[in-house]
Amino acid sequence: MAKDQDTGISQPNKFGTFGGVFTPSVLTILGVILFLRYDVVVGNAGMWGALMILVLAKLFTFITTLSLSSISTNMQVKGGGSYYLISRSIGVEFGGVIAVFFYIALALSVAMYVIGFTEALLLAFPDLGLSFTILATLTNIIVFIFVFIGAGWTIRVQYFILALLLLALGSYAVGAWEQASPELLSKNLQPDWTAGHSFFTIFALFFPAVTGIMAGVNMSGDLKNPGRSIPKGTFAAIGFTFLIYGAIAILMAASSPRKNLVGDVMVMHEKAWYGPLIYVGVIASTLSSALGSMMGAPRILQAFGRDNVFKRLKYFALGSGSSNEPRRAIVITFVLAQMGVMAGDLDTIAPIITMFFLLTYGTINLASFYEGISGNPSFRPTFKYNHWSVSLLGAVGSLCIMLLISWVWALVAIILAGGLFLLITRAELIVQWGDVHSGIAYQQARKALLRLEKESYHPKNWRPSILTLSGIAGSRMHLVRYARLLSAGRGVVSLAQIISGELENLNTRRREAEKLMRNFIREKDLPAFPVVVVDESFADGLKALLQTHGIGGVRPNTLLLGWSNDPEKNRTFSTILSLAKKMEYSCLILHSQNKEETWNPPSGAINIWWTDASNGPMMLLLGYLLKRNRAWRDCPLRILRPVKPKADMENVKREMQEMLTKGRIEADILVLPTEEPLEAVRNTMTPSAVLFAGFEPADEDPGGVLLTFMKEIVDLPGDVIMTYNAGDISLEA
Repeated sequence: MAKDQDTGISQPNKFGTFGGVFTPSVLTILGVILFLRYDVVVGNAGMWGALMILVLAKLFTFITTLSLSSISTNMQVKGGGSYYLISRSIGVEFGGVIAVFFYIALALSVAMYVIGFTEALLLAFPDLGLSFTILATLTNIIVFIFVFIGAGWTIRVQYFILALLLLALGSYAVGAWEQASPELLSKNLQPDWTAGHSFFTIFALFFPAVTGIMAGVNMSGDLKNPGRSIPKGTFAAIGFTFLIYGAIAILMAASSPRKNLVGDVMVMHEKAWYGPLIYVGVIASTLSSALGSMMGAPRILQAFGRDNVFKRLKYFALGSGSSNEPRRAIVITFVLAQMGVMAGDLDTIAPIITMFFLLTYGTINLASFYEGISGNPSFRPTFKYNHWSVSLLGAVGSLCIMLLISWVWALVAIILAGGLFLLITRAELIVQWGDVHSGIAYQQARKALLRLEKESYHPKNWRPSILTLSGIAGSRMHLVRYARLLSAGRGVVSLAQIISGELENLNTRRREAEKLMRNFIREKDLPAFPVVVVDESFADGLKALLQTHGIGGVRPNTLLLGWSNDPEKNRTFSTILSLAKKMEYSCLILHSQNKEETWNPPSGAINIWWTDASNGPMMLLLGYLLKRNRAWRDCPLRILRPVKPKADMENVKREMQEMLTKGRIEADILVLPTEEPLEAVRNTMTPSAVLFAGFEPADEDPGGVLLTFMKEIVDLPGDVIMTYNAGDISLEA
């Protein structure tokens, strides 16, 4: 029985892909549009037009699901569905907007589906003797009771509803197939628009039918493996319902005259093998959609309340029972739904509900776009089949569809969302001065630095911020080269020079040295910052550099220096390492075979000599970043793990593989049984482009024991980077 890390509450009875994602998504997609409006779509657009509308609508949801899969496989997904995914990706401001509006949309959707259920029930049984409002209220109460009891009971009910729905579709398929004719099909292939309709109006009429892809995502906190179930179940639901809608379009075009398709006749009931089963299908689809919305909405409110964005919503964060059911949130959702039921007709607010759904889909795509384009090393989704450009297309597509359906309601939704965003962020008016471009850039940098200052550090946001002791501009190109490669466009590189001597005579030299460094950076087009420090001694200058360089949250976390075989520099070398350790800097010591300015990337593998779990994560992450450079993409990433000959090698390899899976990094694992680790690595590493090997600086090393040990390693073939991790790195982040 696992415990949720946020709540500490046990989470039994979690659901798999079929019950938790596929079933609720399919039941929401196969809704009232299919039974009551799809004939109008086919009648106006013709078979080819209907299929084109279907493909376009499904393409949008497919793109959104690509973005959804990227985000959901890059984190440990917990309760809160779309709110959790968005807030953890691009911030609580966007997430808060989605939490409020998507919750309201889902709560009012319960009322819409309950009303649809009631209308279908009265159509099938006109002599029930109950008024519309009473019957709708009773239906809403039943839906509330099912969900209040628990998600497990509701999921089991949905299995039964899915069976009824498929039975109804089967009844129509059999009946329509028996009455199909090639003549009717040929007449219904092309569009024939009725008054007031066009391709765009019919597309707007059909589109709500495909907006059920978030039904499974809303159950994220109740899934056994959200990162696996959300992509797999949602894609399966999209594909399955695409086939059903495509088949129904063909059957409608082949079995019904156009006047019936666009008229008042309920075509699916008329052509079904057993007509009453169609009423069963309508009733089942509306009831299942109501159950899905009643399950999803409270979980979003619960997660939002747990984050304490608005203190008054904290009340709804508390869960009930061992499965953490959001019963407080379920009650308020029932009240909101009942208010919609009492209104009786939700046609006036239905468009804005659709807008809130589209806002959610657009923000999901926007979150994936920002994650992809940011280059954050922590963005390593196990779902590989997406690109930020596709996500951007999905975000733009969301806006276009909103405007296509209703530009008025789209504008209302955007204004309301923007107002709530401003309320959450409490944004200040941006002041600009001087050159407009530099003014905006300065303000953005200022706001970003201030926000970083307020944020607490999390290993997810670790980036290689490398302070490189490169000396005089251009004198140590191998250090500059590797600093750029290891940052991989994700971190910050500083090129540092320390000048020692009399301070009063060095100020002019400092300015000149910094100017030379800045010109060097500009000429080589390096993504780096210059820093020159002057002090009476090298050690004092190093202390000042390590303590003061950087601003706010943009401070170096890693010191890069070159290996020297000069015995006279050993004392200085030991001093640098000791100071870096005391000041909690990670250290990289580079021994490169090529120190010239002209350089070709070495061939061979990126080898990680794994000795312990302290330095290992940093070496592996740096190897991953190194491989992100274009010239290194074909270099295999390998872990060399020496172990004692009697060690359980299969278990060691399995543990390493589990670590790689959790870290979302692909690498080959070579377990080396040996009593001589150095020789085993030497014999196995070739061909080697670069070898990462761990070490720990000594507080004091008067005898040079550490340097002797390091000398044996740096003499190995190829380039060698000795690595010391001061902490704050997690592969699972």
